[in-house]
Amino acid sequence: MTTSPGPAPDKWEDGEQDSDFKPLTREQAQQWRARQPETSIWKLVMMQSATGLITAALAWMLVQPASVAWSVIYGSAAVALPSAVMAWGLTSSATARLWRSAANAAFAGLLLWEGIKVLLAVAMLWSAPLVVPDLNWLGLLVGLVLTLKVHWLGLWLQTRSPLKR
Repeated sequence: MTTSPGPAPDKWEDGEQDSDFKPLTREQAQQWRARQPETSIWKLVMMQSATGLITAALAWMLVQPASVAWSVIYGSAAVALPSAVMAWGLTSSATARLWRSAANAAFAGLLLWEGIKVLLAVAMLWSAPLVVPDLNWLGLLVGLVLTLKVHWLGLWLQTRSPLKR
């Protein structure tokens, strides 16, 4: 029975530090932050909402039945409304102000609001047949998918914009 030799145990010890690591000074950290583009979660939510409205208008013009447009709007709302609730929870709620001081608490807050967002989205999709008369599932899916995809487009557009100096 042969065993392949693994890495030397001393190379993988927890206490070992990388000798090339140099922490940033306060001035270097401020310069780094100034070079990073500012992203706003509220701009992303607005882009999601606008995408839903534009898609619904296009669906109504191309297909004509109002039920398709309402289905697209509801599919978009099933993404944008939970995103807005999460954005509010992370930026404006009383819990957000309490959790800003500790990284672990801020991470727990992120997980909490992400869970609320997912549950709200699932509840909205579950109740779609009751809320939207003559629900068009394809229209709902189109609104949902396009609104989800514009989130990544909005994030990309915000991060590639010219830097403020």
